[in-house]
Amino acid sequence: MTRQNPHFSPPSPRRRDLLCTGLGLLAGASLPGFAQAAAPAAATFPKGPVKLIVPFAPGGPTDTVGRLIAMKLQESWGQPVIVDYKPGAGTAIGADFVAKAPPDGLTIGMVNSSFAVNPSLRKTLPYDTLKDIAGITQIANLQLAIVARPDAPFNTLAELIAYAKKNPGKLTYGTPGAGSTTHLGAELLKREAGFDMLHAPFKGSSPAHTELMGGRIDLVVDPFLSVLPFVKAGRMKLIATLGDKPVPGFSYPTVAQTLPGFHVNALLGFIAPHGTPPAVIEKIQSDTRRVLLDPEMRKRVEEQGMEVVASTPAQFDAFVQSEMKRWARVIADAGIQPE
Repeated sequence: MTRQNPHFSPPSPRRRDLLCTGLGLLAGASLPGFAQAAAPAAATFPKGPVKLIVPFAPGGPTDTVGRLIAMKLQESWGQPVIVDYKPGAGTAIGADFVAKAPPDGLTIGMVNSSFAVNPSLRKTLPYDTLKDIAGITQIANLQLAIVARPDAPFNTLAELIAYAKKNPGKLTYGTPGAGSTTHLGAELLKREAGFDMLHAPFKGSSPAHTELMGGRIDLVVDPFLSVLPFVKAGRMKLIATLGDKPVPGFSYPTVAQTLPGFHVNALLGFIAPHGTPPAVIEKIQSDTRRVLLDPEMRKRVEEQGMEVVASTPAQFDAFVQSEMKRWARVIADAGIQPE
């Protein structure tokens, strides 16, 4: 038999409703994802200045696009978006800075294809690409191109391949550096087409251009936008672009038209430190996507020789992992070493 407390009085119907509602909320708060959904982090992000780490020296297409996006995000967020340059070590210095930043979304970084190449190319990295960094979005694809001297004895990729096979080891191609996407793209082309040519790495695009136009090398593989002015001026001959479709606004042939299925693009993306709340990452991605899909911004990006992608965080992470595996095979097969 249960004795009733003489001082107890049953709660009123309204109080019972309030108690049940409160218990329901407490139970809901323990469910996975509830705290994240209820958290105000994304709704109030950012509460202060955001730092955008660019892993290159100022100038060039990557920096231009980064500053354009930063300016638009600053307008949208009502907070400063400060571009901070951390060049060196094939973008690893910039990526490491992001990896070790507080995971609050206030430090994000730009990366290019070196981000997916470095784990296989460099014996040690100060961060773990998959464990210490979270992808936000792939901003764009940067088109690459292979160009020749105007007096080269070939005008198309098919003619280049035929010439190289008849003259093994005679052709020399330049790139902005060993282990660059341009270098790996050329090595992949050699493997897929079954011919050989000698690699001449330079410290940047400009020296490679000078050697090509001076007649001391035969070819250069470089970002499309970098070689376009020389092609238009008749000082270089564009053989093909390396993407799976033509550069927007241009009708130059692609490698895929001769070698179906071949494609190499240099990726450009945003990353954040691992542990950044998913809701914050999703907000940065959605705001960046909105900026990139604006017709005027899309036009500005395409003017830099890029194609807008604006992928989701999951799509970007999956793409980086697939690129890591792809380039690991190319690096191993070609025995490529960093400079």
